Amino acid sequence: MGKNPTTTETVRLNRLCWFGHVQRMEENGIPKIVLYMNLETTRLRGRPRNRWQDEVREDGRLVDGKGWMERVYNRGWKKLLRTATNRHMPMA
Repeated sequence: MGKNPTTTETVRLNRLCWFGHVQRMEENGIPKIVLYMNLETTRLRGRPRNRWQDEVREDGRLVDGKGWMERVYNRGWKKLLRTATNRHMPMA
């Protein structure tokens, strides 16, 4: 019997899956524009909250180490996500 993935693992994998989908979109697509939009606002005092991109970077590092960003554009991405699903991502 296999262990079911935790809620955190499921969220991380879905976030990576969505990131790969948006990365492969055309450059002038609305989701890709919004993903890389830089809002010029001031942040509140204290520890800054993580941005979505920071979380995706951390998830990718947990799954594959350094070369995960280049794998988005080839078939290695789907294999990477499938492997991460089967072996369960470590908790950070």
